[in-house]
Amino acid sequence: MAKKRTIHVVGTGTLGEPLVNLLLDMKEDVAVDEITFHKNTPRVSDRTRIQSLVRRGGKLVADGDKITDFEKVGLQPAYTHQDALAQASVVIDCSSEGLGLKHKDTWYKNLSDAHGFIAQGSETGFGKMYAYGINDDVLIPGEDRFIQVVSCNTHNLAVLINTLALWDEAPDNLIEGRFVCMRRASDLSQEKSFIPAPDVGKHKDPKFGTHHGQDAWALFQTLGYDLNLFSSAIKINTQYMHSLWFNLRVRRTVSRDEVLDKLQANPCVALTEKTMSSPIFSFGRDHGYYGRLMNQTVVSAPTITVRNGHEIVGFCFTPQDGNSLLSSLVAAAWLLDSTDGQAVVRHIQPYLFD
Repeated sequence: MAKKRTIHVVGTGTLGEPLVNLLLDMKEDVAVDEITFHKNTPRVSDRTRIQSLVRRGGKLVADGDKITDFEKVGLQPAYTHQDALAQASVVIDCSSEGLGLKHKDTWYKNLSDAHGFIAQGSETGFGKMYAYGINDDVLIPGEDRFIQVVSCNTHNLAVLINTLALWDEAPDNLIEGRFVCMRRASDLSQEKSFIPAPDVGKHKDPKFGTHHGQDAWALFQTLGYDLNLFSSAIKINTQYMHSLWFNLRVRRTVSRDEVLDKLQANPCVALTEKTMSSPIFSFGRDHGYYGRLMNQTVVSAPTITVRNGHEIVGFCFTPQDGNSLLSSLVAAAWLLDSTDGQAVVRHIQPYLFD
């Protein structure tokens, strides 16, 4: 009897919960038999959303010593976490920052039967960095069992660089890239971490500034590119979307019309005439997938300008983790079948707005 094909998601936070929903909707397209998800802490306040995932076909998983505690709050786990990991074909870790690396050492390295493992965000060292549409060709079947899907803001930096500086150009066409990431204070679903006023970030790395520039550099390193990137960050007291200011200096002369044409041609880029994040967020809430835009960036067209033919400047918005969800789905499909990994994107096409 053939082994059951299962995708197991660790964590049910701002990334994990919508990812479980996405996988449940794409279950037949990804050709898996079961979607399981691990919840670490039994809380009455989480019961309704966990029950919703279970009603849709997801299988709740809990640590063996917490099964009784989950039952006390009205939730019945289908498996222990140990059993779910043992049967998983692909594991996608959506736990808090730093835990993915810890879980790799304590759990994943010992699971030789699984096709592979995916971590989210800044889990540097977990595996090969990946963003859909940027470095798909560097994934090597049979070798890359550990994949790090980069953060939502890193997706945004990368798609701008790839579209405006590298598309049909040599890597040295990008002279330098400068970015200011204006991060939302917290997700709408989060009850903590909101701030009363803007909070500027430290430039912890003298070469790259913040981790956003460094992660984007490392992502393009998988393609053999050594790009000149620097980023700054500030946290803004809003819950809507991350905003991004970008300045790309390129060697080949370019016009504003050419820049807009390039952005329009990339299906992962959405263009808008809006300049405020709230109506864009509202559009995603009303028309996106579980309220999320799956595009890698939303560029505000009125802000685009070109100085002296070589300096592209503008503002854009980072969809709330939608780009990471898309890359995670493609990576999971690739781990299951490297010949058909990106085919699942056609089912997400309605949520990639132009």
